[in-house]
Amino acid sequence: MEFQELKAFVAHHDNFEIRVIGHAGSRFYQVELEDVEGQRHMLTRAAKPILFRSLDDVYLELKRAGIHRAYLVQQVPHDEMIGREAHYQDPLTSRMPLVF
Repeated sequence: MEFQELKAFVAHHDNFEIRVIGHAGSRFYQVELEDVEGQRHMLTRAAKPILFRSLDDVYLELKRAGIHRAYLVQQVPHDEMIGREAHYQDPLTSRMPLVF
């Protein structure tokens, strides 16, 4: 999902979740939107996922889109190695609420 598409989506919908995804051992973050139908859309630029170097960069970009809440999700290599899918809906065990 391109930035302009994200802005338009946010302007017309109110039932979605924004996730800021960090990978253990990496200092980069990605942003994902999950809509009410459960479809996930990665924030992209020129059809390539955008990588942010800091949470401040993420906050600024999301604020420009009109978003002020998100969840920080930390993916752990152990889960990836054993093939376990991340469960983002588990209350506060795999995600932390962000308000900016």
